[in-house]
Amino acid sequence: MKRWLWALLAVLLAVTALLGVLWSREARWSRADYCLETPGQVWGVAPVPAGATATCPASQTVRGEVRRGATRVEQYELSGWQPAPVLDALTAGGYAVLSRIPDDGIQEAAVLNGHGEQLTYVADRLDGNTLVTITARGEH
Repeated sequence: MKRWLWALLAVLLAVTALLGVLWSREARWSRADYCLETPGQVWGVAPVPAGATATCPASQTVRGEVRRGATRVEQYELSGWQPAPVLDALTAGGYAVLSRIPDDGIQEAAVLNGHGEQLTYVADRLDGNTLVTITARGEH
């Protein structure tokens, strides 16, 4: 009888552990920071610049694309018009600028290459502040 009880306990423990892992993986997609693969890092290669706040798009469509692995995205908000700090972090982290649309006071954009991938970088002026969006194709 004791063996049966220990076997049941082992099975229940394994099922509980599996459910915990599945729940924690699913919980990521309901969090506001679902798109950040390495919190505290810009694209996983450099520290988030001082004054920048990491965000993720609220769009359910984008959330689904990130979840499926079709795209990768990170966003950063900065006070005032500051298009350079996040771009500088990417270049310090090993990405090279392939092409660039210069700062016109409203938007700045660049295409970067490094670490085996190509990124699109767009800094937009939003209500006097800066919203930086970094995107890349996913694994699929």
